[in-house]
Amino acid sequence: GGYSSHITVTEDFVVHIPDNIPMEKAGPLLCAGITTYSPLVHYGGIAKGIFGVESLNVGIAGFGGLGHCAVKIAKAMGHKVTVLSRSERKREAANEMGADAFLVTTDKKAMKGANGSLHL
Repeated sequence: GGYSSHITVTEDFVVHIPDNIPMEKAGPLLCAGITTYSPLVHYGGIAKGIFGVESLNVGIAGFGGLGHCAVKIAKAMGHKVTVLSRSERKREAANEMGADAFLVTTDKKAMKGANGSLHL
């Protein structure tokens, strides 16, 4: 479990965490990080082929724990990132994290204007 001091696993499923990365920083990357990285790689590769582009317009629905990781990872991959949120409350934090755009999903006019603008 999460509080184990020792565990026995097949070596194919083990990741070495360097000594200079604190466990409290590594944990979120192993959970939220892989949860967001995997579909960006999988579907991002498919979308690049479909649209014939190197950089995608990626929409991140929500800006909680997963959303934070998704923005950072998508930006590191060179994509343009739009955060979709129900209110303006997290706009500043999303911008500080590197989001290129912020879309309030309760704003019908903004949503209609953004129709078709995202690849993924």
